[in-house]
Amino acid sequence: MFSSNRSRYGGESFSKHRASKSKSNKKNPSFRDPSSTRKVERLAQQAQASSPQSNQTSPTIGSAIITLSVGREQRLFAAHEDVLCHSPFFATACRDQFFSTTNKRIELPDEEPEVFSSLLEYLYKGDYYPRLEYDKRRNSWNLEDGGNGNGNGNGTAEAIVYTPQGPILKDTVIYCAADRYGLHELKKLALKKQGLQSGIQCSTILSSARFAYAHTPDNDSKLRAHYLALIIRARHTFKRSGTMQNEMENGGKLFFDLFVAMVNHMDDLAQKTPR
Repeated sequence: MFSSNRSRYGGESFSKHRASKSKSNKKNPSFRDPSSTRKVERLAQQAQASSPQSNQTSPTIGSAIITLSVGREQRLFAAHEDVLCHSPFFATACRDQFFSTTNKRIELPDEEPEVFSSLLEYLYKGDYYPRLEYDKRRNSWNLEDGGNGNGNGNGTAEAIVYTPQGPILKDTVIYCAADRYGLHELKKLALKKQGLQSGIQCSTILSSARFAYAHTPDNDSKLRAHYLALIIRARHTFKRSGTMQNEMENGGKLFFDLFVAMVNHMDDLAQKTPR
């Protein structure tokens, strides 16, 4: 199971490479031009409409309270039934307890309390900490407080959970949990947040990639591709990584997929090269 150890994990870092671009390549329009001002306002309205907070849920009056026992230590959570039922998994679990008038309880012994807490936060508020913030001036998304609550821009403490298999990016664990519980919008949110992370150790990326491969179906086309693209973009850093060498020697489907992705990348470059 995961622990709350917040110590730094040694290894190489690739702070220059983000999983996806968080800033627009377009130049900011001038505010002196009225048409540009309207364009900025329109972009801000679109951003507001696509904000995670638009997915937040308010419980109805009289909704039953469900107790959830999470993790090996059986940490208890309480949530409204109608909020939980936005997940097909929990809708089925609640339906199985329909005739129980008292002590409605769901057991999740293999779930991590920290991750489940973020999942509940999303169900109620439409996002989880650190939340997404839209920068109107730059037309880009960022993580609040730099990702760790103290505004120093170093979000690795909040970004990682520690497992017996090594440190795993929290957003990766949440993505996999969202897949199990049928929360597709949460999967999109977790994937987007991973694209805003930087300064993560190579060893953490590799252990997270293995975790993703172990906890997603073979037809997953988002999270697995995210890690393949990230490793390819940061290939010069990973090439010098002793952890990368050890992981490749251990093998697995991850590295076959990485080989195929690298070949496709080289083919694309060859096609673009004038002859």
